[in-house]
Amino acid sequence: MKRVVYREWRIAPGRYWSILGILAAVIAVAALAFGYMEHQGHWVTGMNNSVVWGTPHVFAVFLIISSSGALNIASIGSAFGKPIYKPLGRLSGLLAVALLMGGLLVLVTDLGRPERLIVAMTHYNFRSIFAWNIFLYTGFMGIVIAYLWTMADRQGEPFNRPVSILALVWRLALTTGTGSIFGFIVARQAYDAAILGPMFVAMSFAYGLAVFILVLMFSFADDDRPIGPKMLRRLKNLLALFVSIVLYFTLVYHLTNLYVAENNALEYWLLLGGGIYTFLFWIGWVLIGGLLPLGILYHPELGQDRRWIAGACAMVIVGGLATLYVVIIASQAFPIQMFPGSTILESGFLDGVNGQAAPYWPTIPEVLLGLGGVAVGLLITAVGVRVLQFLPESLADDLLPADEEQPTAPTAQPKPV
Repeated sequence: MKRVVYREWRIAPGRYWSILGILAAVIAVAALAFGYMEHQGHWVTGMNNSVVWGTPHVFAVFLIISSSGALNIASIGSAFGKPIYKPLGRLSGLLAVALLMGGLLVLVTDLGRPERLIVAMTHYNFRSIFAWNIFLYTGFMGIVIAYLWTMADRQGEPFNRPVSILALVWRLALTTGTGSIFGFIVARQAYDAAILGPMFVAMSFAYGLAVFILVLMFSFADDDRPIGPKMLRRLKNLLALFVSIVLYFTLVYHLTNLYVAENNALEYWLLLGGGIYTFLFWIGWVLIGGLLPLGILYHPELGQDRRWIAGACAMVIVGGLATLYVVIIASQAFPIQMFPGSTILESGFLDGVNGQAAPYWPTIPEVLLGLGGVAVGLLITAVGVRVLQFLPESLADDLLPADEEQPTAPTAQPKPV
């Protein structure tokens, strides 16, 4: 196996500073949007007493679960013993930390009273899954940083595999916990489903890998570093597998709801009569985020074209945002059935009103705040690959390690006299 050489991202300084300038401008605009919402109050957003988690939460959850999925490449290389993925481990870890920081930043600034975060960090209610997630998020970041040290420093190499296994278990727990935030809310019919935990794990694999492939292709193309067809084929086939798993969980989730009579009204509303939510489900979630990428990635010709592969990754990301919009917002917009079959008992928040969804439309400050979190994650990644050696010099086929780790041949022992 040839030695993998890592180098900093060496694009032209003018282009590099232009990229940083654009990302910094997006972050600045997002900061202004946060200041506006903080000063005026959340009434300037589209959120209300029924929809309390809006578009910023869609971006935040997307970034958080994508950070877990972005680390999947490093886990496959170290924890599962696939050396061909090991040259990508450093970028995988960096992107995982960057996306998590971007997602948490959006989450904190969308709380309404972010200065009270210190209360959540010092007073824990362990019957709430939100308290668990504080430890899951901070622990994940610390473990990934330690994981990066084992990959970059020879002294840490003996700890690489144990830390990689710990990171694998931890990120599975993190993503399951994020999905369980919604799955444990029994008051909302669309949330009350244990399958949301493993579904979020599958989503993290697909969305994180799509982001990783786009970042990898962009950084290598701008620096004239080659990516061989062998590596690209493996990554796109892996993405197609994860997208298929997401569609499988989607099918199981809705078939289960359709089987339960009390959820028939919810499924009819979401699948047929939900307006923008129905459109986002079929066009965004199923078509753009699932069927079209699968058709491209498995196509004998389009699946070999790098531009089409990049397009499929972009579709998975757009479809992922549409998916989380439906999962998070549509589930809140559907009115709570206070007593199944009764339309007499109602509340002022549209609870108990059959077929009447709560109004919600995202405002510009909400969208800008979410885009600011994306820009934070990309900015951290751009600075990291520029100042530290996260990117391999080449991913050409002749420089890649073998598919499997080769066992060391036993040393011949001298025969006894």
